[in-house]
Amino acid sequence: MKARIAAAALTLLCFIPQARTQDSNLYWMKIRANDKFQRSVVADTGVSIEAVREDFVTATGTLEEKEALEKLGWVEVSFTIGAEMMAFPGQDAAYHDYPELTQKVQDLQKTYPQILKVTSIGKTNENRDIWALRISGNLAQADNLPAVIYMGGHHAREHLSVELPLFYAEYFLSEYTKGNPRIVNLLNGRDVHIIPAVNPDGLEYDISGGRYKLWRKNRARNSDGTFGVDLNRNYGYQWGTGGSSSNPGSDTFKGPKPFSEPETQAIKAYVEAHQNISTLLSFHTFSELVLYPWGHKYNGIDNNRDFQVHKVMAEKMSEWNGYQPMQSSALYQASGDTTDWSYGEHGIVSFTFELDPTNSGWGGSDGFYPGAGVIPAVQQKNLEPVLYLLQYADNPYRVLEFNINPIP
Repeated sequence: MKARIAAAALTLLCFIPQARTQDSNLYWMKIRANDKFQRSVVADTGVSIEAVREDFVTATGTLEEKEALEKLGWVEVSFTIGAEMMAFPGQDAAYHDYPELTQKVQDLQKTYPQILKVTSIGKTNENRDIWALRISGNLAQADNLPAVIYMGGHHAREHLSVELPLFYAEYFLSEYTKGNPRIVNLLNGRDVHIIPAVNPDGLEYDISGGRYKLWRKNRARNSDGTFGVDLNRNYGYQWGTGGSSSNPGSDTFKGPKPFSEPETQAIKAYVEAHQNISTLLSFHTFSELVLYPWGHKYNGIDNNRDFQVHKVMAEKMSEWNGYQPMQSSALYQASGDTTDWSYGEHGIVSFTFELDPTNSGWGGSDGFYPGAGVIPAVQQKNLEPVLYLLQYADNPYRVLEFNINPIP
């Protein structure tokens, strides 16, 4: 092994230019490095290693340094660092930043092309793609199958909400391929849509400079020079009727008009292009709640059958994840949110999960940033609710006839 590493180091030295090119950009890189020997080879190129993990490091370096490592085939992800570095603080490196998320969905597409289609459903203000993953055991006929949409990352500081839909995408794909009978049975008769990060610009800005900012909104430049619209106040149904702000500097700024933002426009167009969607789940943090419409008013859904299907499903899902089920406005009133729009405008049975933890200390920082250690447990405790929604996507109202456990 040491001999191979030494040979790699010698080869690498041949690739390092003696003079710098005109490219003065700095690059962020995720570099495969399995042990201290490979890490030393990486360090010898002149890059600055920022974080060390079991089988990779993250580093910053010049174009020449990046190209030298690319000659060895060790660079897994790289991108130019602008005025601000986009990276999670080292202790939270298990979370996916946007380049890592992009690489992940592209890798999944390459691995599972028969049952996965990845598309960009739109561009953000800063020209990032909003990725959607469509999964089915019968992609050719997916438009004719019952569909569920799962999404996360509306709010920038809610990074845990991105990790769950991304995890479930990989879970569906891998378990189907392994022949898990429950997943095979579900996916052969379902059309699954997953949008892990609705707000990529905000998610990246919140971690820029290697520190958290408690940022919530997107990165639109407002007319008064401030930045950001609260995307979960920008949907059109009952927009601006309470629980949102007309002040551009506010965290809950609703935007200048409904669907003013490219991100909400993309979600609107995508949902409306897939008329088979019967059920929607939007992941947020934090408080450990299962929420359902309405958010814009305190009165419940007038149609009793619709009210009951939301209530029964929310209560059933809470048995698995331990969250408290309630109408959204019982938490606080908010208009222009995703689920009021998806149910109110399109009749889609819709839920919001406010993920762990239950509460937080001063300022909410440990609630929005609970650490990387919580990710696996939160993913597992919400798996059954996710599968439950998928099971009943053919007709959610079946839960009113009998309340059975998911298919074994």
